[in-house]
Amino acid sequence: MTTSTDHATDRPITLSAPGGIDRSAHHRLDEAWLAAAWSHPTTRVFVVSGGQALVDDAPDGRTELVMTPSFEAPPTENHRYFLGADQEGVRYFALQKDSLPGRMDQSARPAGLREAGVLLSERDAGLLVHAVALENWQRLHRFCSRCGQRTVIAAAGHIRRCPACGAEHYPRTDPAVIMLVKDDQDRALLGRQVHWPEGRFSTLAGFVEPGESIEQAVVREVAEEAGVTVGEVDYVASQPWPFPSSLMLGFMARATSSRIQVDGEEIHEARWFSRDDLRAAIESGEVLPPSGISIAARLIELWYGEPLPRG
Repeated sequence: MTTSTDHATDRPITLSAPGGIDRSAHHRLDEAWLAAAWSHPTTRVFVVSGGQALVDDAPDGRTELVMTPSFEAPPTENHRYFLGADQEGVRYFALQKDSLPGRMDQSARPAGLREAGVLLSERDAGLLVHAVALENWQRLHRFCSRCGQRTVIAAAGHIRRCPACGAEHYPRTDPAVIMLVKDDQDRALLGRQVHWPEGRFSTLAGFVEPGESIEQAVVREVAEEAGVTVGEVDYVASQPWPFPSSLMLGFMARATSSRIQVDGEEIHEARWFSRDDLRAAIESGEVLPPSGISIAARLIELWYGEPLPRG
C-alpha cells in the first residue's frame, strides 16, 4: 500500500484539520489543574446537546461557535469535557446538556456538524467534532459492559470508570474505509445506497471487520457492494466522522474488473462515470454529489481534478 497524503494537502479535509488546538491529554487526570483552567478568565465554554451547538452568523459572513466565559456557563456537575488549549493558552471546555440554552439577543441558532462543519473555522469545527464525539459516547455508554453497573465520568470526559468492578471504559472509534474506485479507463465507480434519495451518488464505504486489515476491507467491501474486484489500494487521508463514532479512512483503489453487480441490500445502483459523464449528470440534476463536508466529496475531487460542479 502506498500513501498519498500529499494529495490531501491542497485543502484540509473538513472536520480533520487540527485548528491550532493542543488536546493537552496529560492534564485530564489532574483535577487541580482542571479546576484552575475552568476558573481562568480566558477559558471559553460551549454547550453541546443532541449533536448540536449554538452558532452565530456574523455580519462579515463568518459563522462561529457561541462560547462564553466559564462563569457565564450553565451549571453542570459531571458533564464537563476538557477539549484542549490553543497557542495563546486559552482553554476550551464543552458542557453536555439535555437542551441548548437560549440567547437573549436571539442572534444564535442551533446547528449540527453536517450543516455547520463547512461554515466554521478549523478551530471551531475541530472543537465541535471532539465535543459531539464525546457526547455520543457518553450518552450510549453509561453502564459497565462487564458487570452492568452505572459508571462515572473521569479524565475530563474521556474515561468512564465502574465503581463496582473497577473497569475503565474509553471512547470507541469504529474504523471505516471509504474509497474512490477507478477502472482502466480512469472512470470512477459511484453508488447509490438503498435508502438515499433518487440521484444521490457517492463513493463506496464500509466498516472494517474484526481480524481484517484496512486494505482487505477495501477489497471486500467493493466486491460485496458492487461485485467489482480491486487490486492496488492507495491510502489518501482520514476524517473523524462522529455520526456517531467512526473514523473514515480514505483510499483510491484500482479495479481489475469493470462488470457491476450490486448487492441490492446496501447499494441499489452503481455506475462508472467519466469526468464528462459526471459533470453533465450533476449539471442536469440527474446526479446529486455528496455533501461538501464528507471526505467522499474530496476523494471524488481528487480524481475529478477540481471542485465538483453544483447542479
